[in-house]
Amino acid sequence: MTGLFLRELTLSHFRSHKRAALALDGRPVAIHGPNGAGKTNILEAVSLLSPGRGLRRAAADEIARRPEALGWKVTALLQSLHQLHEVETWAESGAPRQVSIDGKPAAQLTLGRIARVVWLVPVMDRLWTEGADGRRRFLDRMAMSFEPGQADAVLAYEKAMRERNRLLKDGQGDRHWYHALEAQMARAGAEIQNNRAYTIARLASAQAEAETSFPTADLQILHADGAETGPEGEAELAEAFEAGRGRDLAAGRTLQGPHRADLAATYSAKGVAAKDASTGEQKALLVSLVLANARALAADFGAPPILLLDEVAAHLDANRRAALYDEICGLGAQAFMTGTGPELFEALGNRAQVFEVRETDGVSAVSEEGMP
Repeated sequence: MTGLFLRELTLSHFRSHKRAALALDGRPVAIHGPNGAGKTNILEAVSLLSPGRGLRRAAADEIARRPEALGWKVTALLQSLHQLHEVETWAESGAPRQVSIDGKPAAQLTLGRIARVVWLVPVMDRLWTEGADGRRRFLDRMAMSFEPGQADAVLAYEKAMRERNRLLKDGQGDRHWYHALEAQMARAGAEIQNNRAYTIARLASAQAEAETSFPTADLQILHADGAETGPEGEAELAEAFEAGRGRDLAAGRTLQGPHRADLAATYSAKGVAAKDASTGEQKALLVSLVLANARALAADFGAPPILLLDEVAAHLDANRRAALYDEICGLGAQAFMTGTGPELFEALGNRAQVFEVRETDGVSAVSEEGMP
């Protein structure tokens, strides 16, 4: 069997789990249990098999199980197309996160080359109504699923911008320092913009070509302060940074660039901005984009990504839940889904593995249903 999925997943001293071991076969994974039992912790562990800080954006020390605080470890056997990889990521107490692939130390970016992981978590339900920061992260996570180098481009851009902002706050006027930093920002910023534009185009194509029960969204990238146009490409960005120094000096920060972009979405069938849609419609639009991301990746990468859908049943009625499960199974994606009760996953039948998570005295335990 080929594709992209986990065959084994082991958690050690990871949040509420002293130890959890899941044997997986590539089917979707339904995880149920009471609130606070440790379901989302399993999804977070899987999210750390990709570059970055995972679905909770937690620092390494925040993940270690308390009160031991011994550090934590996640081990997985990953089927990636025609290759099988042993992946480990861990952090010792007070130390940064480490990664090894097939027994050799690896950079986090390498994870993005062999595994693509996309998630939808409850905090994202407010994506369309809250600040632009969350929408940029959402867009960049999708962009990183197509081009893992997006992570490095964002880091390079933000590092150079922090240095530039420090100069601005100190009132420094040395144009040579600014020129060097702005050149770095322009190079990385142009890459960020290109990856974002490619992502929007792939999502639009994937939505247009699919027969789906979920509404399509028209997406648009806005520039600083919601402007529809702005500097694009390395040369234009460099010119804009230089021309804006006076205004930026007065503000003490950089006022334009990819870090000020926003993602606007419109419910296509109704012509309504996503922020003005109902709660259920907003959730359905998010699900639609995640599914479009998965369809596009299946074509680009050769397999759909691993999907992490935390409390996915929230705001979805029974028909929409059944439609979601049908689309996931049709894609052949290994989706990790959580919910409070097994009845939420009845429409999956035997198309999924089902696990129950229970918590006793602060320790989570995982068991597969149907197993002796």
